[in-house]
Amino acid sequence: MAKVHPNLVPAAAVGPAGGERGEEEAAVATTLTVWRKSLLFNCKGFTVFDAKGNLAYRVDSYDSESGDEVVLMDAAGAPAFTVRRKRQLSLQGEQWLVFAGEADQAARRSPVYAVRRSGRGNKSLASVTPCAGAGGASAAYDVEGSYARRCCVVYDGEKRAVAEVRPKEAVGTDVFRLVVQPGVGVSLAMAVVVALDQMFGRPSLLRSWSSYTSPQF
Repeated sequence: MAKVHPNLVPAAAVGPAGGERGEEEAAVATTLTVWRKSLLFNCKGFTVFDAKGNLAYRVDSYDSESGDEVVLMDAAGAPAFTVRRKRQLSLQGEQWLVFAGEADQAARRSPVYAVRRSGRGNKSLASVTPCAGAGGASAAYDVEGSYARRCCVVYDGEKRAVAEVRPKEAVGTDVFRLVVQPGVGVSLAMAVVVALDQMFGRPSLLRSWSSYTSPQF
């Protein structure tokens, strides 16, 4: 069994928030094990491990009722991205906004990406588009597949697979893998997973949970 309380690793080990990794790390894909459970007692969230079993990211939610905002933190507890639901009604469907760092009042006016749920009958599961004033974010992405089955792929504008959610054998849907290809911000890919979980997770990230022992790597 993997240890429940892994060693902390610097945030740089999995790449800066939304940015490119170092030259050596960029040569290979990054594989994370995502566990839909917080390590904190009586708290809901995500615990994410790198390929060596070290803590890479976490989400700890103390407010399980509203479900309007989720903060993705690195291993040291620093906010990497905040995923916040856009509450206003829209004909374009449910939408979650991604902010760099912690979503204070200034950041709320300047989201980096918008993750929008696609309509029924659409091949696309969701779209990820840069927001105006995103500060360098320009690539748009499309998500296809089934997040409920933990089997979906994120494509860039040239239809290249840049990230993939894969099921992990024999452990159900609360433990799965996230594979991120070189040149893509690992933190951003994880933020997209958080948004997908809010839109398609059953149960959703901030509500009810199943009980699991520590995942194996």
